[in-house]
Amino acid sequence: MAFIDEMKKKAKQNKKTIVLPESMDRRTFEAAAEILAEDVANIIIIGTPEDVNKYSEGLDVSKATIVNPATYEKTEQYIDTLVELRKAKGMTKEEATNLLNTEYMFYACMMVKCGDADGVVSGACHSTANTLKPALQIIKTKPGTKLVSTFFVMEVPNCEYGENGTFVFGDCGLNQNPNAEELAAIAVSSAESFEALVGAKAKVAMLSHSSMGSAKHADVDKVVEATKIAKESAPQFEIDGELQADAAMVPSVGQSKAPNSAVAGNANVLIFPDLDAGNIGYKLVQRLAKAEAYGPLCQGIAKPVNDLSRGCSAKDIVGVIAITAVQAQVEA
Repeated sequence: MAFIDEMKKKAKQNKKTIVLPESMDRRTFEAAAEILAEDVANIIIIGTPEDVNKYSEGLDVSKATIVNPATYEKTEQYIDTLVELRKAKGMTKEEATNLLNTEYMFYACMMVKCGDADGVVSGACHSTANTLKPALQIIKTKPGTKLVSTFFVMEVPNCEYGENGTFVFGDCGLNQNPNAEELAAIAVSSAESFEALVGAKAKVAMLSHSSMGSAKHADVDKVVEATKIAKESAPQFEIDGELQADAAMVPSVGQSKAPNSAVAGNANVLIFPDLDAGNIGYKLVQRLAKAEAYGPLCQGIAKPVNDLSRGCSAKDIVGVIAITAVQAQVEA
Protein backbone atom coordinates (compact mmCIF):
# COMPACT_ATOMS: atom_id res chain seq x y z
CA MET A 1 0.00 0.00 0.00
CA ALA A 2 1.31 3.47 -0.91
CA PHE A 3 2.43 5.65 1.99
CA ILE A 4 -0.35 8.18 1.61
CA ASP A 5 -2.97 5.42 1.46
CA GLU A 6 -1.58 4.16 4.77
CA MET A 7 -1.93 7.67 6.19
CA LYS A 8 -5.55 7.88 5.06
CA LYS A 9 -6.28 4.46 6.56
CA LYS A 10 -4.75 5.49 9.91
CA ALA A 11 -6.50 8.86 9.87
CA LYS A 12 -9.91 7.22 9.41
CA GLN A 13 -9.42 5.09 12.53
CA ASN A 14 -9.57 8.12 14.83
CA LYS A 15 -10.79 11.13 12.89
CA LYS A 16 -9.29 14.49 13.72
CA THR A 17 -10.31 18.02 12.80
CA ILE A 18 -7.97 19.93 10.49
CA VAL A 19 -8.23 23.66 9.76
CA LEU A 20 -7.60 25.08 6.29
CA PRO A 21 -7.18 28.88 6.41
CA GLU A 22 -6.60 29.46 2.68
CA SER A 23 -10.17 29.90 1.44
CA MET A 24 -8.92 32.20 -1.32
CA ASP A 25 -7.54 29.26 -3.30
CA ARG A 26 -9.40 26.69 -5.40
CA ARG A 27 -6.92 23.95 -4.42
CA THR A 28 -8.05 24.19 -0.80
CA PHE A 29 -11.60 23.28 -1.74
CA GLU A 30 -10.57 20.55 -4.17
CA ALA A 31 -8.53 18.92 -1.40
CA ALA A 32 -11.29 19.40 1.18
CA ALA A 33 -13.85 17.80 -1.12
CA GLU A 34 -11.66 14.71 -1.54
CA ILE A 35 -10.86 14.41 2.17
CA LEU A 36 -14.54 14.70 3.08
CA ALA A 37 -15.67 12.27 0.38
CA GLU A 38 -13.20 9.67 1.68
CA ASP A 39 -14.06 10.48 5.34
CA VAL A 40 -10.38 10.94 6.24
CA ALA A 41 -10.78 13.92 8.59
CA ASN A 42 -13.18 16.61 9.70
CA ILE A 43 -12.48 19.87 7.91
CA ILE A 44 -12.84 23.49 8.99
CA ILE A 45 -12.39 26.16 6.30
CA ILE A 46 -11.91 29.76 7.41
CA GLY A 47 -13.33 32.35 5.03
CA THR A 48 -16.04 34.73 4.01
CA PRO A 49 -19.20 33.44 2.31
CA GLU A 50 -18.11 35.27 -0.85
CA ASP A 51 -14.75 33.49 -1.06
CA VAL A 52 -16.22 30.12 -0.15
CA ASN A 53 -18.90 30.39 -2.83
CA LYS A 54 -16.45 31.64 -5.44
CA TYR A 55 -13.68 29.08 -4.98
CA SER A 56 -15.79 26.03 -4.13
CA GLU A 57 -18.13 26.30 -7.11
CA GLY A 58 -19.02 22.86 -8.41
CA LEU A 59 -17.40 21.04 -5.48
CA ASP A 60 -19.16 19.27 -2.62
CA VAL A 61 -17.80 20.70 0.62
CA SER A 62 -21.16 20.57 2.39
CA LYS A 63 -19.70 18.45 5.22
CA ALA A 64 -17.03 21.05 6.00
CA THR A 65 -17.50 23.55 8.80
CA ILE A 66 -17.21 27.05 7.37
CA VAL A 67 -16.00 29.66 9.85
CA ASN A 68 -16.30 33.36 9.06
CA PRO A 69 -14.28 35.26 11.71
CA ALA A 70 -16.57 38.28 11.39
CA THR A 71 -19.61 36.33 12.56
CA TYR A 72 -18.36 33.18 14.31
CA GLU A 73 -19.64 32.83 17.86
CA LYS A 74 -16.20 32.06 19.36
CA THR A 75 -14.28 34.91 17.75
CA GLU A 76 -14.58 37.10 20.83
CA GLN A 77 -13.19 34.29 22.98
CA TYR A 78 -10.25 33.88 20.59
CA ILE A 79 -9.57 37.62 20.70
CA ASP A 80 -9.49 37.67 24.50
CA THR A 81 -7.26 34.58 24.62
CA LEU A 82 -4.84 36.07 22.08
CA VAL A 83 -4.58 39.28 24.10
CA GLU A 84 -3.76 37.22 27.20
CA LEU A 85 -1.20 35.11 25.33
CA ARG A 86 0.58 38.13 23.85
CA LYS A 87 0.13 40.71 26.60
CA ALA A 88 3.85 40.60 27.42
CA LYS A 89 4.44 41.75 23.84
CA GLY A 90 1.95 44.60 24.22
CA MET A 91 -0.93 43.06 22.28
CA THR A 92 -4.11 45.15 22.58
CA LYS A 93 -7.68 44.03 22.00
CA GLU A 94 -7.90 46.26 18.93
CA GLU A 95 -4.76 44.70 17.46
CA ALA A 96 -5.96 41.18 18.24
CA THR A 97 -9.35 41.88 16.67
CA ASN A 98 -7.78 43.19 13.48
CA LEU A 99 -5.28 40.32 13.32
CA LEU A 100 -7.86 37.55 13.69
CA ASN A 101 -10.25 39.14 11.22
CA THR A 102 -7.63 39.63 8.51
CA GLU A 103 -4.95 36.94 9.06
CA TYR A 104 -6.68 33.58 8.86
CA MET A 105 -3.55 31.61 9.80
CA PHE A 106 -3.58 33.33 13.20
CA TYR A 107 -7.26 32.48 13.51
CA ALA A 108 -6.59 28.83 12.63
CA CYS A 109 -3.89 28.63 15.29
CA MET A 110 -6.27 30.10 17.87
CA MET A 111 -8.79 27.37 17.04
CA VAL A 112 -6.13 24.74 17.74
CA LYS A 113 -4.92 26.53 20.88
CA CYS A 114 -8.46 26.61 22.26
CA GLY A 115 -9.09 22.94 21.50
CA ASP A 116 -11.57 23.47 18.67
CA ALA A 117 -9.32 21.82 16.08
CA ASP A 118 -6.42 19.36 16.09
CA GLY A 119 -4.10 20.69 13.38
CA VAL A 120 -3.55 23.23 10.60
CA VAL A 121 -2.45 22.93 6.98
CA SER A 122 -1.43 26.12 5.17
CA GLY A 123 1.15 27.41 2.71
CA ALA A 124 -0.46 27.09 -0.73
CA CYS A 125 -0.73 30.89 -0.77
CA HIS A 126 1.54 31.83 2.13
CA SER A 127 5.28 31.73 2.70
CA THR A 128 6.79 29.38 5.26
CA ALA A 129 7.43 32.37 7.52
CA ASN A 130 3.78 33.45 7.36
CA THR A 131 2.70 29.91 8.16
CA LEU A 132 5.09 29.26 11.04
CA LYS A 133 5.13 32.65 12.76
CA PRO A 134 1.53 32.36 14.05
CA ALA A 135 2.12 28.75 15.09
CA LEU A 136 5.20 29.62 17.12
CA GLN A 137 3.56 32.65 18.72
CA ILE A 138 0.29 30.94 19.63
CA ILE A 139 0.65 27.15 19.75
CA LYS A 140 4.35 27.30 20.70
CA THR A 141 6.89 24.50 20.83
CA LYS A 142 6.40 21.01 22.19
CA PRO A 143 7.72 20.59 25.76
CA GLY A 144 11.32 19.42 25.68
CA THR A 145 11.83 20.45 22.07
CA LYS A 146 15.11 22.24 21.43
CA LEU A 147 14.37 23.29 17.85
CA VAL A 148 11.45 23.49 15.45
CA SER A 149 12.44 21.96 12.12
CA THR A 150 10.88 20.52 8.99
CA PHE A 151 11.06 17.28 7.10
CA PHE A 152 9.78 15.72 3.91
CA VAL A 153 8.39 12.24 3.52
CA MET A 154 9.80 11.02 0.23
CA GLU A 155 8.20 8.05 -1.51
CA VAL A 156 10.39 6.87 -4.36
CA PRO A 157 8.77 4.48 -6.85
CA ASN A 158 10.44 1.16 -7.65
CA CYS A 159 13.15 1.81 -5.08
CA GLU A 160 14.96 -0.90 -3.14
CA TYR A 161 16.46 1.50 -0.63
CA GLY A 162 15.08 3.04 2.55
CA GLU A 163 11.87 1.55 3.90
CA ASN A 164 10.60 0.09 0.60
CA GLY A 165 11.42 3.41 -1.06
CA THR A 166 10.09 5.61 1.75
CA PHE A 167 12.42 8.07 3.47
CA VAL A 168 12.34 11.05 5.78
CA PHE A 169 14.60 13.93 4.66
CA GLY A 170 15.44 16.68 7.16
CA ASP A 171 15.75 19.65 7.38
CA CYS A 172 14.76 20.72 3.87
CA GLY A 173 12.65 23.78 4.57
CA LEU A 174 13.52 25.88 7.62
CA ASN A 175 16.92 25.94 9.34
CA GLN A 176 19.49 27.54 7.06
CA ASN A 177 22.81 26.46 8.57
CA PRO A 178 22.26 24.54 11.81
CA ASN A 179 25.15 24.15 14.23
CA ALA A 180 26.06 20.75 15.65
CA GLU A 181 23.55 20.93 18.50
CA GLU A 182 20.75 22.01 16.17
CA LEU A 183 21.64 19.35 13.59
CA ALA A 184 21.50 16.72 16.34
CA ALA A 185 18.05 17.97 17.38
CA ILE A 186 16.86 17.75 13.76
CA ALA A 187 18.11 14.16 13.60
CA VAL A 188 16.30 13.10 16.75
CA SER A 189 13.04 14.81 15.76
CA SER A 190 13.23 13.27 12.28
CA ALA A 191 13.71 9.80 13.77
CA GLU A 192 10.63 10.33 15.93
CA SER A 193 8.63 11.54 12.93
CA PHE A 194 9.70 8.59 10.80
CA GLU A 195 8.68 6.02 13.40
CA ALA A 196 5.38 7.78 14.16
CA LEU A 197 4.33 8.01 10.51
CA VAL A 198 6.00 5.09 8.73
CA GLY A 199 5.76 2.66 11.62
CA ALA A 200 9.21 1.15 11.09
CA LYS A 201 12.49 1.50 12.97
CA ALA A 202 14.39 4.65 12.05
CA LYS A 203 17.93 4.29 10.75
CA VAL A 204 19.36 7.80 10.67
CA ALA A 205 22.29 8.82 8.48
CA MET A 206 24.05 12.12 9.13
CA LEU A 207 25.02 13.10 5.59
CA SER A 208 28.25 14.73 4.47
CA HIS A 209 30.67 14.76 1.54
CA SER A 210 32.80 12.54 3.77
CA SER A 211 32.36 9.00 5.10
CA MET A 212 33.90 8.15 8.45
CA GLY A 213 36.86 10.53 8.17
CA SER A 214 37.54 10.25 4.44
CA ALA A 215 37.71 14.06 4.18
CA LYS A 216 38.85 16.80 6.53
CA HIS A 217 36.95 20.07 6.77
CA ALA A 218 35.09 22.19 9.32
CA ASP A 219 31.81 21.19 7.66
CA VAL A 220 32.65 17.54 8.27
CA ASP A 221 33.59 18.29 11.88
CA LYS A 222 30.12 19.76 12.43
CA VAL A 223 28.42 16.58 11.24
CA VAL A 224 30.75 14.41 13.34
CA GLU A 225 29.95 16.46 16.44
CA ALA A 226 26.20 16.43 15.66
CA THR A 227 26.29 12.65 15.35
CA LYS A 228 27.96 12.34 18.73
CA ILE A 229 25.41 14.64 20.38
CA ALA A 230 22.45 12.87 18.77
CA LYS A 231 23.67 9.43 19.83
CA GLU A 232 24.18 10.58 23.42
CA SER A 233 20.86 12.40 23.68
CA ALA A 234 18.73 9.70 21.99
CA PRO A 235 20.36 6.28 22.43
CA GLN A 236 17.04 4.64 21.56
CA PHE A 237 17.60 5.51 17.89
CA GLU A 238 20.14 4.11 15.43
CA ILE A 239 22.06 7.19 14.30
CA ASP A 240 25.42 7.20 12.55
CA GLY A 241 27.70 9.38 10.48
CA GLU A 242 29.31 11.12 8.90
CA LEU A 243 28.20 9.28 5.75
CA GLN A 244 28.07 10.09 2.06
CA ALA A 245 24.64 9.55 0.51
CA ASP A 246 25.60 6.36 -1.32
CA ALA A 247 27.24 4.93 1.79
CA ALA A 248 24.08 5.71 3.72
CA MET A 249 21.66 4.02 1.32
CA VAL A 250 23.42 1.35 -0.76
CA PRO A 251 24.35 -1.82 1.20
CA SER A 252 27.46 -2.67 -0.84
CA VAL A 253 28.81 0.89 -0.62
CA GLY A 254 27.96 1.11 3.06
CA GLN A 255 29.80 -2.12 3.74
CA SER A 256 32.83 -0.82 1.86
CA LYS A 257 32.97 2.67 3.36
CA ALA A 258 31.62 2.03 6.87
CA PRO A 259 31.77 -1.71 7.58
CA ASN A 260 31.15 -1.32 11.31
CA SER A 261 28.02 0.81 10.98
CA ALA A 262 24.52 -0.60 11.50
CA VAL A 263 23.08 2.39 9.61
CA ALA A 264 25.37 2.50 6.56
CA GLY A 265 23.65 0.94 3.57
CA ASN A 266 20.34 0.76 5.43
CA ALA A 267 19.39 4.39 6.14
CA ASN A 268 15.78 5.50 5.85
CA VAL A 269 16.18 8.91 7.52
CA LEU A 270 18.63 11.26 5.80
CA ILE A 271 19.82 14.35 7.68
CA PHE A 272 21.35 17.02 5.48
CA PRO A 273 24.10 19.29 6.83
CA ASP A 274 22.36 22.52 5.83
CA LEU A 275 19.29 23.89 4.08
CA ASP A 276 21.00 24.24 0.70
CA ALA A 277 21.83 20.52 0.62
CA GLY A 278 18.40 19.51 1.95
CA ASN A 279 16.36 21.63 -0.43
CA ILE A 280 18.45 20.67 -3.46
CA GLY A 281 18.45 17.02 -2.44
CA TYR A 282 14.70 16.60 -2.05
CA LYS A 283 13.94 18.45 -5.29
CA LEU A 284 16.40 16.34 -7.27
CA VAL A 285 14.85 13.14 -5.94
CA GLN A 286 11.33 14.47 -6.52
CA ARG A 287 11.98 15.48 -10.13
CA LEU A 288 14.51 12.93 -11.37
CA ALA A 289 13.20 9.87 -9.54
CA LYS A 290 9.57 11.00 -9.89
CA ALA A 291 9.17 10.67 -6.14
CA GLU A 292 6.21 11.89 -4.14
CA ALA A 293 7.40 14.60 -1.77
CA TYR A 294 5.12 15.39 1.17
CA GLY A 295 6.08 18.53 3.05
CA PRO A 296 7.67 20.56 4.37
CA LEU A 297 6.11 18.97 7.44
CA CYS A 298 6.85 20.54 10.81
CA GLN A 299 8.22 18.88 13.92
CA GLY A 300 8.67 20.38 17.35
CA ILE A 301 5.43 22.42 17.54
CA ALA A 302 3.03 21.49 20.35
CA LYS A 303 0.26 20.61 17.87
CA PRO A 304 0.55 19.67 14.18
CA VAL A 305 0.98 22.67 11.88
CA ASN A 306 2.18 21.86 8.38
CA ASP A 307 3.44 23.98 5.54
CA LEU A 308 2.83 23.51 1.82
CA SER A 309 4.85 24.47 -1.20
CA ARG A 310 3.18 27.33 -3.06
CA GLY A 311 3.50 25.19 -6.17
CA CYS A 312 1.51 22.35 -4.57
CA SER A 313 -1.39 20.58 -6.22
CA ALA A 314 -4.72 19.72 -4.60
CA LYS A 315 -3.41 16.12 -4.41
CA ASP A 316 -0.44 17.34 -2.39
CA ILE A 317 -2.76 19.12 0.04
CA VAL A 318 -4.81 15.94 0.46
CA GLY A 319 -1.66 14.07 1.40
CA VAL A 320 -0.51 16.67 3.93
CA ILE A 321 -3.99 16.81 5.52
CA ALA A 322 -3.91 13.02 5.99
CA ILE A 323 -0.41 13.18 7.50
CA THR A 324 -1.44 16.05 9.80
CA ALA A 325 -4.41 14.03 11.02
CA VAL A 326 -2.13 11.10 11.88
CA GLN A 327 0.32 13.43 13.65
CA ALA A 328 -2.64 14.74 15.67
CA GLN A 329 -3.42 11.18 16.78
CA VAL A 330 0.14 10.83 18.03
CA GLU A 331 0.09 14.21 19.81
CA ALA A 332 -3.29 13.60 21.47
